[in-house]
Amino acid sequence: MEGLAVKRDFWRGKRVFLTGHTGFKGGWLALWLTDMGAEVHGYALAPPTDPALYTVTALREILATSTIADIRDVAVLERAIQAARPEIVFHLAAQPLVRHSYAEPAETYAVNVMGTVNLLEAVHRIGGVKAVVNVTTDKCYENHEWVWPYRENDPLGGGDPYSSSKACSELVTAAYRRSFLDTAGIRLASARAGNVIGGGDWAAERLIPDFLRALDARATLLIRSPEAVRPWQHVLEPLAGYLMLAEKLCGPGANYAEAWNFGPDEADARPVQWIVEYLCSRVPGATWQHDVSPRPHEAHSLRLDSSKARAALNWRPRWSLQCALEATLAWHQAWKQGQDMVAMSLLQIHEYETSGGKE
Repeated sequence: MEGLAVKRDFWRGKRVFLTGHTGFKGGWLALWLTDMGAEVHGYALAPPTDPALYTVTALREILATSTIADIRDVAVLERAIQAARPEIVFHLAAQPLVRHSYAEPAETYAVNVMGTVNLLEAVHRIGGVKAVVNVTTDKCYENHEWVWPYRENDPLGGGDPYSSSKACSELVTAAYRRSFLDTAGIRLASARAGNVIGGGDWAAERLIPDFLRALDARATLLIRSPEAVRPWQHVLEPLAGYLMLAEKLCGPGANYAEAWNFGPDEADARPVQWIVEYLCSRVPGATWQHDVSPRPHEAHSLRLDSSKARAALNWRPRWSLQCALEATLAWHQAWKQGQDMVAMSLLQIHEYETSGGKE
């Protein structure tokens, strides 16, 4: 297999507006874009955790601008987009946690649904944008606990406020595309990824951050649903898909303005228990046990079919789940040792780019 199909030359000098740049996925995307020579303008709330990828990489110092503001603040959002004059927009700003959505459903809908409306409305009014990629989630599908993966044309839905809000964001995307953006010459696509892992994620109630926190505290990791199956993948996998999709949206020929899945190979859709047992086998002293306390409902089985992205974008997963876990552990260890985390992050990006395929 040849090197990754992300075109570095395409991104050199491109003006990019990135919402959610202070978060985990947004931070990695900002680092990748700036390393390729893009002019990145970030818009997000203050980092949601301490520490955070945004702070340990001093990301503010390498971005063109970093606006700390709410996606629900229409006036500030419009001013930031006008000042950035972007050619390409990546929308990652969101309330991203299922369990938090049970505690704060109104906030979740306001951010994930009206935040999308605010962004697309601003892009439509201001003009000048060529392409928009709205990043939603694998959880936007109506989950029937099927054993087979979900395709882009499967029904949307959600049994919890987070999943439902992201399905709504997909519907908003489709409506704005057909009603406004297609006729304005702005190509709008949505992207649905799996459960991403990687260094720099300190979010609450996520498996890998919870494992690393328990490890650092020399505590036993408590697992809610050891048998739950998720499409695990390193964060760089879907980010490569977003970049390749944006390139296609800006190019001539076929219209790629539609929904896309970017998930791992079927073999890497593993139960939670498999993940924690692998991690415990790699880290001396790590232990876990099943937490049987009452909890809100979460889907048991979830898989993505990425056949369309493979066929039309020439995108495919490049790192195995084991490789993704090892990269995550290596990043965390480097951070604990006080290493230069920009250099470490870029090293992993470059290793990913030059990877010959599944490792």
